[in-house]
Amino acid sequence: MDAEQLDAAPATGEAALLAAIQQPLLAVPGAVPAARGLSHFGEHALGWMALAAAGAVVDRPHRRRWIAAGVGAFGAHAASVIIKRVVRRRRPNHPSIRVGVGTPSKLSFPSSHATSTTAAAVLMARATGSPLPLAVIPPMLVSRLVLGVHYPTDVLAGAALGAASAAAVGIAEARTRTDRA
Repeated sequence: MDAEQLDAAPATGEAALLAAIQQPLLAVPGAVPAARGLSHFGEHALGWMALAAAGAVVDRPHRRRWIAAGVGAFGAHAASVIIKRVVRRRRPNHPSIRVGVGTPSKLSFPSSHATSTTAAAVLMARATGSPLPLAVIPPMLVSRLVLGVHYPTDVLAGAALGAASAAAVGIAEARTRTDRA
């Protein structure tokens, strides 16, 4: 098979699943700009760390929990980058998948956006005592599919890693609070 025939071949496996998920989402008005906005906010976990810093300044009684949220977002992001470099899965690359944003690397698994967003949202829900921050997780995960930069398993694995990171940070934060009491 030459390059043209390979490009014309239908997507298979997760590439086919991603294309099937992406196609109807791309038709939703505003989906791509919203996904790009989430992408920029979540890049390198910077938006989450800034939000956690603001929470630490504004919500003094829960400052330690807000700091834990920032640390958790950063740590989760770092863990995902390390795993990406070990796994080395390439990002989606098929003509049936539309890529809607640039990425800092060509590596895909796990999604760092899904990882840091899940960690930040779980820890911010803990800081606020409200489940409301958790509502941002599904849109961030879907945004990575809309933009065509991750396979579905990339975002699911990222969310699982983010949840595990948040649990570890929550335990560590609670232990340091108890140690000081």
